[in-house]
Amino acid sequence: MSTPPPPSQPPSGGFGAPQDPPPGGFGAPQNPPPGGFGTPPPVVPAKPAGPPPPPAQPPTVPAAPPAVPQGQPGAPAGPAAYGYPQEAYGHPQQPVTTPMYAAQSPAVPGPGGAGGNDVRTQLMIVGAALLAIVLIVGGGFWYVSGDGEGSDKQPVADGSASPGGDKGQGGGGSEKVPAKTKSKTLVNVPMPVSDDIVQIPGSWLTDTTYVKSDAGKVVGYNVSDGAKKWETPLGANLCGASRFASEDKTAILFDATLPTAEKKYQPCNQVGVIDLNTGKLLWKASAKSQTGGDKPVNFNEITVSGQTVAAGGLDGGAAWNLTDGKPLWSPKTDADNCEDLGYAGGPALAVIRRCGQHPNYSMLAQSLDPVSGAQKSSYKLPAGLDFAQIVSSKPLIVAANVNSTAKNATGVSDLFVVDDAGQLKARIPLTSGNYGPKCGATEVETCVHMIVGNGKLYLPTEEHKGTSEYGRTNEIVSFDLETGKQTTDRADAGERFTMIPLRMDGSNLIAYKIPPYDGGGQVVSIDGRTMKETLLMQNPATKESQRAETQYVPYAAEYRYGNGRLFIARDNVSSKSSVATDPYYTFVSFTTG
Repeated sequence: MSTPPPPSQPPSGGFGAPQDPPPGGFGAPQNPPPGGFGTPPPVVPAKPAGPPPPPAQPPTVPAAPPAVPQGQPGAPAGPAAYGYPQEAYGHPQQPVTTPMYAAQSPAVPGPGGAGGNDVRTQLMIVGAALLAIVLIVGGGFWYVSGDGEGSDKQPVADGSASPGGDKGQGGGGSEKVPAKTKSKTLVNVPMPVSDDIVQIPGSWLTDTTYVKSDAGKVVGYNVSDGAKKWETPLGANLCGASRFASEDKTAILFDATLPTAEKKYQPCNQVGVIDLNTGKLLWKASAKSQTGGDKPVNFNEITVSGQTVAAGGLDGGAAWNLTDGKPLWSPKTDADNCEDLGYAGGPALAVIRRCGQHPNYSMLAQSLDPVSGAQKSSYKLPAGLDFAQIVSSKPLIVAANVNSTAKNATGVSDLFVVDDAGQLKARIPLTSGNYGPKCGATEVETCVHMIVGNGKLYLPTEEHKGTSEYGRTNEIVSFDLETGKQTTDRADAGERFTMIPLRMDGSNLIAYKIPPYDGGGQVVSIDGRTMKETLLMQNPATKESQRAETQYVPYAAEYRYGNGRLFIARDNVSSKSSVATDPYYTFVSFTTG
């Protein structure tokens, strides 16, 4: 959305650093954070009073959930054949281009390992509870984008199943173990000063350039030395960004103009396509309402699929040609009062379409022809939903919070795997609360920390107690997309680390390990066959580096990794805490070169 309420910032010591309880104690009533999805409650950093008592909860690893019996609502129709490329919720091995929010987004309720601090654990519990309220009330980052997840190869719109995914061709991927896995800082860009929240969604990575949105502009940085390569002013603030790219081009949303004293919040109605290597704004456009009038339509999110740019939201949708901005189509209103809520791109184009009136909505997940907008298939979701999200456009995987049964502020209770004919292939229940993906509430491409590849869906488990006295940890596990059952796959984050999947690299999985308060993060490659982990990057454990790396909220940050370089970025700018002493950065980056 173009004008969400301002979120609070993470503590200056990072989420892995020990913290004191909030005023009034952990049992005192707390108000929900002022921001939307991806906004943590404010925390005042302070020195730890001493070692905390060990957490009481034993470590648990989720067991495979029971399959839904055939014949029941949502059960698989049968063992029909189902084929699709082995791709990922990340970036493909194509000319590195991009996706995400990102919604790199991240996924663990409590970012980072506790590192021996039970107070921090309690803070995360409070934060998760508040986030649950936020998700229900207003939801939706975005983008995750997150969140999608980051990559060296930005997801190309016509080659990956979801942002940050590679085409799985069997065997390993293109990421090689560097000569030295110990990294150093490449460049850390300070966050601009602002008294108000300013959205800066979008991070993309090509072979030569890291591109990051900034306040009122988009900036490209040379990946070899971190130097600024180009800067493109927009004359307005960004309000959305595609997690996908095609031919090193991506789409963005920005406001009609910069805010003024009289009109602080401007409408989000401008669509543009930018060349990621040169920074050139190739074209910009807006769309008229289908119900008449000359007022431009406001958009909430935007995506790219092949040569099609599609923007959508509660006010309507529209599509343009990626290369020249020529209008292609817009959704039509009908007698059933149907509307397109938003689109998901990548190797295919899909939409969540809502018909009827509240509270009796009928929700549909449909595959579309990107050029004409014509429906190719349609699947009716369970009754009682107001919104749903799309995890992957090919294969089509839909996330929903059925009967509000999602646990741990994940925003998703069930995943629906739909085949090319619009028939349910498998239903994956996540209601045990043992899993840690994240989905927003009101936008279609808000899910993060779910990666598709090797005929499976990979996701993290919830953080839990490890084997050490105070350590917290988690795992990455997978579900078979044919059966909907959990597989035996398991990759352990290790003591006092938590891990999130970023993208596929061929048949391997690239993952990021969020560090404890006294260590540096890691990037690993996980073999898709054996789940064996290979270290690709070890970040410094110095106080300055660790605090810079952990100042980001994992389920709202944008992570991009490729060719021995890692970029971690925020999706908004806001005023810095008056008690914070550490600098805030728009993004930090590391290199093994």
